[in-house]
Amino acid sequence: MTPINILIVDDREENIIALEALLKRSDIKLFTTTSPNEALRIAWENHISIALVDVQMPEMDGFELVEMLKSNPRTRDILVIFVTAISKESKYAVKGLGAGAVDYLYKPLDPYITSAKVDSFVQLARQQEDIKAKNTELEDYAIVVKNSADIICSVDATTLRIKTINPAVEKLLGFKPAEAMGRSIVDLAIEADKSSFKKKLGEIIRENQQFSVFEFQFDTFDKRTIWVDCRVSYRNKTLFMNISDCTPQKSYQQQLIKSKEAAEYGKKVKETFLANMSHELRTPVNGIIGLSNLLRKTGVTEQQGNLLDMLETSSRSLLGVINDVLDISKIEAGKFNIVRAPNNIRNIVESVHGLLKFSADEKSIEFELELGDDLPEAIMVDSLRINQILMNLLSNAIKFTDRGTVKLKVAVQDRKQDKVKLKFTVEDSGIGIPADRLSSIFESFEQAEDSTASKYGGTGLGLTIVKKLIELKGGELTVSSQIGKGSVFNFTNWFDLAQVPEHKAVKPAAVLTPFDGLKVLVAEDNMINQFMLVKMLKDWGITVMVADNGNSAIEKLNEDDYDLVLMDTHMPGMNGYQAARAIRMDFAEPKRSVPIISLSAAAYEHEHKEAISAGMNDVLSKPFEPQQLHAKIAKLVGGKIRKTV
Repeated sequence: MTPINILIVDDREENIIALEALLKRSDIKLFTTTSPNEALRIAWENHISIALVDVQMPEMDGFELVEMLKSNPRTRDILVIFVTAISKESKYAVKGLGAGAVDYLYKPLDPYITSAKVDSFVQLARQQEDIKAKNTELEDYAIVVKNSADIICSVDATTLRIKTINPAVEKLLGFKPAEAMGRSIVDLAIEADKSSFKKKLGEIIRENQQFSVFEFQFDTFDKRTIWVDCRVSYRNKTLFMNISDCTPQKSYQQQLIKSKEAAEYGKKVKETFLANMSHELRTPVNGIIGLSNLLRKTGVTEQQGNLLDMLETSSRSLLGVINDVLDISKIEAGKFNIVRAPNNIRNIVESVHGLLKFSADEKSIEFELELGDDLPEAIMVDSLRINQILMNLLSNAIKFTDRGTVKLKVAVQDRKQDKVKLKFTVEDSGIGIPADRLSSIFESFEQAEDSTASKYGGTGLGLTIVKKLIELKGGELTVSSQIGKGSVFNFTNWFDLAQVPEHKAVKPAAVLTPFDGLKVLVAEDNMINQFMLVKMLKDWGITVMVADNGNSAIEKLNEDDYDLVLMDTHMPGMNGYQAARAIRMDFAEPKRSVPIISLSAAAYEHEHKEAISAGMNDVLSKPFEPQQLHAKIAKLVGGKIRKTV
């Protein structure tokens, strides 16, 4: 507790000593002097709460001292008690009280009365200090409220009318404080919000909520509408409200919501477009590859065989571009999966080297392969994707190298118990990449120079796919290059060690075994694919009927029995998914359970899942090889394969 400062002024030292003896205690700090002038200095320099002043002093009597204290703003609030030995006549008491004293003590001093009076004035001084502190605090709050950018008001909880409000109401809503006073707070809300605003305030009052935050729309004086954030406290049948304009934040929030909706819609449109594009592009490519296979069986000359080779190469090149675009879209959509399995990394790398050796030999380029002696026999890796990464990097290196060397190196960089860190390096002596383009070559459709596509071809997607695949696998890709000297691409990644996979002997391609008495319904709207499928199936001894849409397929299944249905998913009218559901739901057994294979040009996993959920037994993506279709048919109707002698 802070001590109360008491000043004792008496021209006689013995009187001071006597008062000190009476008043000495821990919650009081005493200042004493025999000089009125010294008393003025002490009062000025220290926060004196109570002064005990002798009336009769030689230099300046007590009345004069008190008048001087009361005339100064800094000392006017001191509680003065006169200590006197003169007559108790009322005229002296009146004079003292008139000078500003609050009480008298008469000599000789009664110890009990003196202690009691001083104690009561100590309590009074403390109360005055508390009042002063609270007044100062209230004044500070008043300044904050008055100058606040938010509306601060109090509202009668019974009538919901505004009792007090600060000047911010004019800036935010355009109403002068006097115009808002006495008005219902509910009237500030827009017409559509008034009922819910009133209901919310009633809920706060009814539940005696200490604090609540909510948003509503208010009308301004000039007929604008703004969003406001209301923070409300309820105490003593009064609502205390802080209302701030949150229109900019609300507008930004709504823009974000619209942007998100637009992005989601755009994403959906893009996926739909890419799915349709996949079907529209892969379907004719399937026809080209299929017809090429059929044409080879008709007995062709060597020259015609070479032309068919070129036709097949061109169609597979087109399929590669289509797959690149679809891979990018699937990665960006987060629908691209990495499937790791035990694989011999040495075999994978040697296989890639063998595939591209011919391309390097055609350009008279040295194509070197350097494999570390300590490479593990088997690691957990997605062989398809590691193959895709190396094929892209090496194809680029060969493409952009006119003379010199392309080198592929694989080395162990680090080992940790059951893990190994491998470093793959593709080095070439080609045209190189400008320093200012090194970062952009990994962007979709970007190439090192604007003229690269016209000179060397390509979509500019290869390196983008490489980077994204490596990042998906948790690896790191770096590149360094010098114009005219070549480029070096490095990628590193940790792999789990695996058991050596069992070696399965590759069987030579055999003539596909015909089927006995098999009857198949083909639902396909593309005429070339119809022709190809009919020819292929008839070569396998299968009786074939064709429907060009889902409705026609349902009709033909109603009219006759079939052992299998080959169903294209994208057809006009009733599509393949709808037709499959109709078969599974509307037909009786055994037709209800007829095996259905989806022949889809779809590239997305969710479309494959949709085919299975629609009731199809298996999915074969276009373009496909004849043996793939034969294997799936054999799996579903294996009992009708012709026995070989």
